[in-house]
Amino acid sequence: MELLFDNNTDYIIDEETFDLMNKCIIESLNLENFTQNVEISLSIVNNEEIKEINSQHRNIDKETDVLSFPLLDDFNNIDNNMLHPIPLGDIIISIDKAISQAKEYGHSLQRELCFLTVHSMLHLLGYDHMTEDEEKIMFKKQDTILNNLNIRR
Repeated sequence: MELLFDNNTDYIIDEETFDLMNKCIIESLNLENFTQNVEISLSIVNNEEIKEINSQHRNIDKETDVLSFPLLDDFNNIDNNMLHPIPLGDIIISIDKAISQAKEYGHSLQRELCFLTVHSMLHLLGYDHMTEDEEKIMFKKQDTILNNLNIRR
């Protein structure tokens, strides 16, 4: 797996948190038995930047905690013999929202960043939560991944 990490903020993501977020990505892939070599872009931005991206790409003019931009929509036709990593997609996390949500939910920033990473990874892997059934499936997978890594509230 190739992880392209970009921190566009003044907030420093410590090595332990970055490593745990990386483990969340790997565990998400493992849960789905996704063994192909992939490339994922993970960006940390502020509320202003995520609001701009949200407005440009989703026509929603407000900040959000995380955005996912999957690059694959058909996982059945992946060439397993590719020499280069398969670009899976982009994850964009607002550090400002992550900090405020960690306080709101009473858990660590590290836990919030991991939750947002897992949530976004599942979107990159084709999951959504537009219906109640989809939400149950996706949220159960989120819990499984976080529990497997002993990341708790």
